[in-house]
Amino acid sequence: MTTAVMTRRPAWYWMILGFSLFLVLGGVMGLLYAVVKWGTPQGMITGAAALLAVLWGSYQGMRAVRALTGLSWGEQLLHLNAYLLLLFLYIPIVILVVYSFNASKRGAVWTGLTLHWYNVLFHDRAIGKAMEVTLWVGFWSTLISTIFGTLAALALERFPRFRGRLPFDAVLYLPIIIPDIVMAISTLLFFVVLGMPLSRYTILIAHVAFNISYVAVVVRARLADMDATLEEAAMDLGADEWRTFRFITLPLLMPGIVAGALMAFTLSLDDFVITFFVSGPGSTTLPVRVYSMIRLGVTPEVNAISALMLMGSISLLLLSLALQRR
Repeated sequence: MTTAVMTRRPAWYWMILGFSLFLVLGGVMGLLYAVVKWGTPQGMITGAAALLAVLWGSYQGMRAVRALTGLSWGEQLLHLNAYLLLLFLYIPIVILVVYSFNASKRGAVWTGLTLHWYNVLFHDRAIGKAMEVTLWVGFWSTLISTIFGTLAALALERFPRFRGRLPFDAVLYLPIIIPDIVMAISTLLFFVVLGMPLSRYTILIAHVAFNISYVAVVVRARLADMDATLEEAAMDLGADEWRTFRFITLPLLMPGIVAGALMAFTLSLDDFVITFFVSGPGSTTLPVRVYSMIRLGVTPEVNAISALMLMGSISLLLLSLALQRR
């Protein structure tokens, strides 16, 4: 809808929309109060009035939105569903980040803004050790799984008729579809049967086991979208298979490889269930350390470390998604 059309809309539609939002918000607060006072005449009357305000405000607001934008009732409901879903997903995250700056030692009581808890984190040796183990496992598991995942994707996509392809393809997807607890227990039993002591190396092996699948899926999707005629043209011009792969296939495949590597690194940093089962003394990762901290209660220090982990994971994931779209 053009700006000219929007300017011809009556100004009272915006007033109706604002008043409708006021009714809905007031009704929601009234419903919360009615829940607290439920069973009393005051609570029953407040709840009925609040429910009426929410319904009437929603109806009038949707009419105003329809007049302003031209969206049908169904389109407005779809937009509303998307917005409510986003609020449901991200409001707890926003609250966690905000309370990481809380000056109070009690996480539920707000007393003011401070960076003290972040300073505590940077001087905590146990957290520093856990971060060192986490980054070590993440780096090496990403490197190994990226190499093997890329080779697996090339084998499945470029050599579709080799013997055992279907079972190999099915097994490759198992770490993605099976529950983490099942993979954690099976991995632990594997190390017990081998008599291998639990350490950072067992964590590394477990992370490589599930990261290979994610890298292979991402790289394989990139391979499927590539134009095979470019490789054929290079070979027609005299390039052998190695030179074609080095100068044509690999550069075109690199965004997918980097995206898969970033996803593998993110999954390795965030993994808790599998790591909790296969970690040993002196090999505690950051998620396991956070779990041990929250057993004593959620404090601003826990919120701070969770916020840092969240920001890092979201940044890596967004970068991975951006590279996949290139």
